[in-house]
Amino acid sequence: METKFEQVLWNSRLVVFAAVVASMAAAIAMFYMASVDAIYMIAHLGEYASPALSAEQRVDLRSATITHVVEIVDGYLLATVLLIFSLGLYELFISKIEHAEASESASNVLTITSLDDLKSRLAKVVMMILVVRYFEFALGMDFVTPMDLLQFAAGIALLGLALYLAHLADKDGSH
Repeated sequence: METKFEQVLWNSRLVVFAAVVASMAAAIAMFYMASVDAIYMIAHLGEYASPALSAEQRVDLRSATITHVVEIVDGYLLATVLLIFSLGLYELFISKIEHAEASESASNVLTITSLDDLKSRLAKVVMMILVVRYFEFALGMDFVTPMDLLQFAAGIALLGLALYLAHLADKDGSH
């Protein structure tokens, strides 16, 4: 009876497979959406060279294009988080990905050895998403008072500090 119970208990880890499949599907969807956005953004860049555009319209188009590029990068970063999460869950709870281990071109980025390793890798990508989001926010920001500029500078300083601390934590963890 105990053996059967332990077998059921051990096999219950396979419920994680639902999260693996759902995360992978969401990652593929995000890669698709970001790629479609990139194609449309590039297709509309021909308008930028139009002599019919006034200088003000060109500045507006440039600003919109930069915002779209940031959104595209954000989409790809989110897709990457989902991909790393999916592969990490699979390796931790279901099975090692033998094809990845045997491949000479495999990246260590996708090799997950522990839950802390998965958490660390996800935290780095989430940090990059936050940096991109802050940049996206900054593009639309209107600096009316000196306090607005000071708050913006404080935000940049805090992002820099967070990246520095993440780098230090990564360095300490590798020793």
